[in-house]
Amino acid sequence: MLNEQKLKIAEAGFCAQYPGGFEHPEMIKVGKKHRMDKMIEFAQASFSKKQCRNIEETTDNMVKIVSRSSMVSMFEKPKFKDFVNHLSTNEKAFLVDALSRMLHGKQQAGFGAMVDLLKIGKLAKWSLVSIIPAYYAPDTEVFVKPTTAKGIIQYFDINDLIYKPTPSWDFYQAYRRLIDDAKQKVDKRLSPSNAAFSGFLMMAMKL
Repeated sequence: MLNEQKLKIAEAGFCAQYPGGFEHPEMIKVGKKHRMDKMIEFAQASFSKKQCRNIEETTDNMVKIVSRSSMVSMFEKPKFKDFVNHLSTNEKAFLVDALSRMLHGKQQAGFGAMVDLLKIGKLAKWSLVSIIPAYYAPDTEVFVKPTTAKGIIQYFDINDLIYKPTPSWDFYQAYRRLIDDAKQKVDKRLSPSNAAFSGFLMMAMKL
């Protein structure tokens, strides 16, 4: 459970500096840099259940969204592209099936399958596993950025959640629950998306 007193202090400090939260002009500028609206639109158009039936197009779109994302490390983008481009037809089908299950079916199974496949290329990174769900369902799923996740856990005194570099369903589920619970306790203008809300928590710690 997140320290609610610290959360309220963070909310007060952030709103004092940016009245209206993410509706403040400065925050709108920050939001434009991340192009969240366009990324969400692209994800929802590219990774619907129907679209995921087209293996080649879906893997191409996976590379595109990772390459365009402002939240994925510049070091990881070319490695992911190279990894996907060198997959066999069957491996690409496995990758798309894992993503489809994460977005539309048995999430836990899809998550595990995605991690297992990315491990082959030493790319089982939190950012690569969580980025597409975070764009596809921005109010439900969470983007796990290691520095942000570790910072939130430490700053807000979360003792029952232990971060580990290798993505796991248990951590993802618990972290998602944490973010959802925390955003219910503050002004709605601080959470236009779960990614933005995580950004608020990280920024608030530095104020």
